[in-house]
Amino acid sequence: MVNGINHITFAVTNLEKSLDFYVNLVGLRLAARWDRGAYLLAGSQWIALNVDTERNSVPTKDYSHTSFNVLSSDFHTVKEKLEKAGVRPFQENTSEGESFYFLDPDGHKLELHYNTIEDRLKWARENDWPSFTENKVRVM
Repeated sequence: MVNGINHITFAVTNLEKSLDFYVNLVGLRLAARWDRGAYLLAGSQWIALNVDTERNSVPTKDYSHTSFNVLSSDFHTVKEKLEKAGVRPFQENTSEGESFYFLDPDGHKLELHYNTIEDRLKWARENDWPSFTENKVRVM
């Protein structure tokens, strides 16, 4: 049985540029690096960066993205830091809570968000989300 996400890997074209972005702008912590990659930590979540010359930096047209959790008290500070650095948003927020959707230097779609799954389910119940059904599961 799957009990969590082990790690997320991003293919990058320029390791130095990606490290600067993820460490100095987003705020991830550098755990290790080598000539063609690095391991970062987002809280306790492991993020891998691997240099891949096949990476297509054009963002996908679908909604797939990776969302980073921030404290609600840090949301506006981190968002403003990204905006001042010229980070490109890829869409406006239309869901509950505050989110900032943005692109990394290689076109990976990312999000800053601070609400929990419990917050989202409560919002969906209260707003009569179309065809919403909720399974009672225990969040670990």
